[in-house]
Amino acid sequence: MGFLIAMQLVDLIETTVVGLGYELVEFETSPRARLLRVFIDRPAGVQAEKSGISVEDCATVSSQLSRVFMVENVDYDRLEVSSPGLDRPLVKPADYRRFAGQDVQLKLRVPLGNQRNFSGVLEGLQEEGGVEMVCLKVNETQHRFALENIDRARLVPKF
Repeated sequence: MGFLIAMQLVDLIETTVVGLGYELVEFETSPRARLLRVFIDRPAGVQAEKSGISVEDCATVSSQLSRVFMVENVDYDRLEVSSPGLDRPLVKPADYRRFAGQDVQLKLRVPLGNQRNFSGVLEGLQEEGGVEMVCLKVNETQHRFALENIDRARLVPKF
């Protein structure tokens, strides 16, 4: 699957998921796109009425995507639709705004000093000189990381 086709597939999936009233959190594919894995969530602001993603939500999205893939001749072997889990990944800039105040773990692409992994309270996203900066409070110290330097970020569930 070429890059352009992969981007068209992501657009197709996102359009379908959003059309059904959900948010596309992340999309993963195996080599040669035999397995398509779609993670969905409720959009920001909908959390109050219903929390989390149910098995029925996943079935609804899976059924609709299967029909869309048939119409669009998308060749795949298996489709998995699931919730992002309690340790939801932060993928888009909007995620860093939406989950401000929550505990997160993040891994940098390029280390800061000798450190690549950080855990703390997400304080949001700010723009500085045209660069989006993620603000993270670790103990009493505030760190700022360029969004493009973040390799992975996830919520830390509280039990």
